[in-house]
Order: sequence, then C-alpha cells, then structure tokens
Amino acid sequence: MIKGNAARICAGLLVLGVCVGVAEAQGAPQKTRGVAPRTNVRVDGSEAMFTTMCALYAAGYEGEVNEDNWSTFRTRIRERVRRQQGPAVEAVREFYKKHQLRDPGAMLSRYVWFGLVAGPAPKFEPVLRRDELPPDMLSLEGFSDILSNYYTEQKIGEMWQQVQPEYDREIERLHDPVSQIVLVAAAYLREMLDPSKPGTFTIVVEPLVGRITNVRNYGDNYAIILSGSEEIPADVVRHAFLHFLLDPLPLMYPHVAVVKRPVFEIAAKAPRLAPDLKDDFSSWFSECLVRAAELKVKRMSPGEREAALTANDTSGYVLVRPIFKALTGFENSEPSMRIYFPDLVRSIDVKAEEQRVAGITFAPAETQAEAAAMSSEEVASKRRARVTTIPDDQEALAQLTEGERRIAERNARAAEGAFKSVLAKYPDQPRAWYGLGLVALMLDQNVPQAKDIFGRLTSGEHAATQDPMVLAWSHVYLGQIYEDEGQLERSKTEYQAALAVQGAPSKAQQAAQKGLGELDLRKPAERP
Repeated sequence: MIKGNAARICAGLLVLGVCVGVAEAQGAPQKTRGVAPRTNVRVDGSEAMFTTMCALYAAGYEGEVNEDNWSTFRTRIRERVRRQQGPAVEAVREFYKKHQLRDPGAMLSRYVWFGLVAGPAPKFEPVLRRDELPPDMLSLEGFSDILSNYYTEQKIGEMWQQVQPEYDREIERLHDPVSQIVLVAAAYLREMLDPSKPGTFTIVVEPLVGRITNVRNYGDNYAIILSGSEEIPADVVRHAFLHFLLDPLPLMYPHVAVVKRPVFEIAAKAPRLAPDLKDDFSSWFSECLVRAAELKVKRMSPGEREAALTANDTSGYVLVRPIFKALTGFENSEPSMRIYFPDLVRSIDVKAEEQRVAGITFAPAETQAEAAAMSSEEVASKRRARVTTIPDDQEALAQLTEGERRIAERNARAAEGAFKSVLAKYPDQPRAWYGLGLVALMLDQNVPQAKDIFGRLTSGEHAATQDPMVLAWSHVYLGQIYEDEGQLERSKTEYQAALAVQGAPSKAQQAAQKGLGELDLRKPAERP
C-alpha cells in the first residue's frame, strides 16, 4: 500500500498519466512504494541520485558554497557525509581526486548524469549500453563498483529511508503546478500520455544537487532535476515537457521537415543561436517548434508575444514565427499534433521565409553578464541519430512527399509513379523503396514483391540502417506477412527486430508489441 502523501498525489494524477512518488530504498529496482501504475511521466526521488550526491560530498565536492545555494537539508547531509570514514569512503575520495575538474559545474554535471542513468541499488550499473552513454559519463568508468561499496559500507539505504519525509514534502508541493503544466500542454497538442509508448519524462527531486535546474535528455528519456524548497521553474518544466512531446516529430517525418532547410542555412549564422544547433537541423527545427507551442500555451499579452517572436527571430530561431502562425490551422483541426505535423510543416512557404529571414538583423553574441544570467539553468542533451538517407534535392524531395500524399489517399498507382521517379535518380533511396513496398501491399496484395522489398530494407548492403522509421516499419510489415503465412517464429523475429531499432517511431514499436501479443495467443507451431 502506498503511504501518506505519495498515495494521494499518485491518485490525483492518474487521469493525466502522471505518477508522483518516492523511490524504494533497497533491494528491488527503483519504483514507487507499493503498487503504482506504470506511466511515462512521473515526479520522484532517486536513490541512485541521492547516493551519488552523498558520495560526491563525502569526497570533498563544494560547489557554490554560499547562503543562496545551500538549504538547511543540503548543509546537514554534507556535514554528515564529510565525517564518514572507511575503506569505501577512501576509495570514493581517491576516485574523485583522480577525476577532478577545475570547473565545479562541469564536475557536478558528470555525476548528475551518472545518477540519472545508474540502475538500482546496490549495484548502480548503468541502464544504457556503453555506446548510448552521455559523453560526460565515459570518464567515470568504474564508479559503479566504488559507489556500490560505499552504499553498503555507509548504510546509505537506511539513510535514504530516514530522509523520505523531506522528499515527500517537496513531491507534494510539486503536485499542482506539474499536473497543470502537463494537462495544458498535452491538451493543446491533443496528445494522450500513453504509458505503452517509449520514452519517459521524469522530474527528479534532489535537494543535494543545489539550486540549479538541470534539464537532460538521453535518447527518448527526459529528466529535470529540481532541488525543491524554492519557486518551481514552471517555464523550464513546460519547455522540457514540450520537447518530450514534440522532439520525435521531425524525426518521424524528416523528408517533410528537411524542405525547410534553406531557412536553417541562413539562421545558422545567427551569433546567439545555441552552438550545438548550428549544425543540427533536426534539433533546431524541434527547438523552434517547441518555442512556438510555448507562445500558444503561455498566458501573454499581444505585445509580450510579439516581443518574444522578435527575440526568437534575432536569435536565430526564425521558424518560430511561421510555425506559430501555422498553429492556428492546427487549432481549427481535429487530429493530434503527431498526425497533423506534416500538414503544419507544408503550410509554411519556404521562399517567403527565405526572403523574410534574409532581411533580419541578427543580435550580437551574448555578453558575459547575459550568459551569467542564464547559468541557473543547465541544459544538456545527447543528440539523436540523424537520418542521412534523404537526398538534398528539391525535386526528389517533392516526389517523395507526393508519393507519401498519394499513399495517404490510397492512390497506389500515382504513388508508385512518384517513388519510381526518385529511384530513377537515386536507385538505392530507402524511403522510395519503402513506398514501393506499401504500394505492393495495396495493389492486389502483391505479397511476394512486398516481401522482397521489405527484406531488402532490413538486411544486406541496402538495409535502411540510417533511417529508423523505414527500418522499423519494414520489420513490422515483414512480421505481418510471415504471420499471415503461418511462419510464426520468423514473424516473431521480425517484430523483435522492430523493437530493437533505436529511434524507431512509437507507432512502429506499438505495432510490433501488438504483433508479439497476438502471436502469444496462437499455436507456436508453424503451419505446413
């Protein structure tokens, strides 16, 4: 049974698909106490983060030691762990000394990453493969074993249990503002918070991190670390949650979004554009999309909104204005943003935007004072895999878009002509081959041809390894074909392969999961 505040909070957020609770102290994987629903949005404490921060302070980390940045709780825990003694504590201190950086903020960042991706106590092994780990964490190799020994020697599990009232209070305080942000953003985008979808959005309550807001994303998982005992940074939480909802869309429809790249080429010259966006079109597009949605859901006067649009223009986020305008069409439609996104993007006139953006005078680089004002928010992200198979050819892109539109209209012959015109110029273009696979299924159920095409896209030298959407859906369609043929083991293998594709669209993964579930209900033996 969930105790006290955690039970009431969790019950109050079930309608939103948000679960709020505190992680267990020992033994089983981190989860809320008692039986809690599975959700992909949650507010929680983290035993791994707590243990990591205790070890960091025991090793001598100071951070920003001043009255503004140190709560009573943080000071109490720091003094307690600094007095700890034992072989495991000495090992922590030695590890810290060998990996120490001049910049305390950069040092903290590494250990925050570790706390986020560490598995449950007592082992704290990373939940990601080595090639998926954030670069900051690679320098902390071997820390899991050291932290595990420290956790056991110093009985951190018992200490974690003792501080639960502190975390419960902060979690309860976050309940109303977080649920309101989630409700408003999800309702505006008409998105359901489905726990079966990949990815998570977690607000980790950790006072020991200090009064700084850390926003992180690794793959499909988004996290914000809040210290509590302060005003909730609603704008930061809203911005991060909108990224959680919207970031997948440019990757789901890259051939639609990439048509706007000429505008990006101009915007990339803006001195104030974030450096990691200057060579990352997909992330820049997502950032503009999120900022436009923010202006729709925030309460602002017309003057404030125009000032924000101008600031975005002069800072290089020039697509915010046309997306903001295009969102009016979305508001007057019925589909969710996940479905409406291609129409929204296609409604933006590239030529007109190129002319408009060419006339913008970009703001100069930020002064040191302006940069310092932003230091209370640290934003770090691991870039998603880019789709590199789309040709930088406007005519070919137009044909791919036309083929997709014709597929949606179920006009298979017209779609076939569009895709073949692309292949005449780019014989190995996976999106065009994928389109022909769909055409084969639509035209008199030409299953043998469809099987050949999807097989080409999933194995061999022509496999769509650089295009997660094509690769995942090709596995799904092969799984369905084999299932219809009674080849259940081969079908199962294809569905499992679809689930293993990194960066696969959530709908493809759901289709694969559904296929596996249906296979479980059938006899395992293949038909002769």
